[in-house]
Amino acid sequence: MSENSGTQTILRHWREAVPKDRLAHLVKDATRALVRALGVRLAEHGVSFGHWTFLRILWEGDGITQRELSEQAGVMEPTTFSALKTMEKLGYVTRRQLGSDRKKVYVFLTPKGRALKRRLVPLAEEVNSIAVEGVKPGDIAVSRSVLLAIIENLARNEQVLDKRMPSTREIGRRTAKAGGRPGKRT
Repeated sequence: MSENSGTQTILRHWREAVPKDRLAHLVKDATRALVRALGVRLAEHGVSFGHWTFLRILWEGDGITQRELSEQAGVMEPTTFSALKTMEKLGYVTRRQLGSDRKKVYVFLTPKGRALKRRLVPLAEEVNSIAVEGVKPGDIAVSRSVLLAIIENLARNEQVLDKRMPSTREIGRRTAKAGGRPGKRT
């Protein structure tokens, strides 16, 4: 019931408190609801949502570097390193260095990691089906088109700005340098 009440709180927020709040907040809440729904199902199979994120990428093509995996997942490299360490212990992946560049660590699925796809992808498909239940196919197509346009616009803007997302460590250094006050520019 607690998950249902959490979802009901989110719905009440959007329908009553701030029905015209920023689109970014609505997308974030929709994402949280989708992640929660899938996370519950993945947990029944002993897989965390964080591991799912990496598995999805590796199912499309393993043998990529940890750095490439981080970039594709949209997470910082220390997060990827920690997740892969655990996934290796669980027998889902192996990591190895290839060639002369000892800094590059490549990630490969094991047969066990590859086999998870047959069990887990249907769970994601189920969540997607539940999420769009009662929504007209044309509305789904428009939603996809709008969300892709948003992603493209923001990616283009990021290139124009020519800025990268700083690491958590870098943000901490900036905050400390600014006298411990977040928000002050250095």
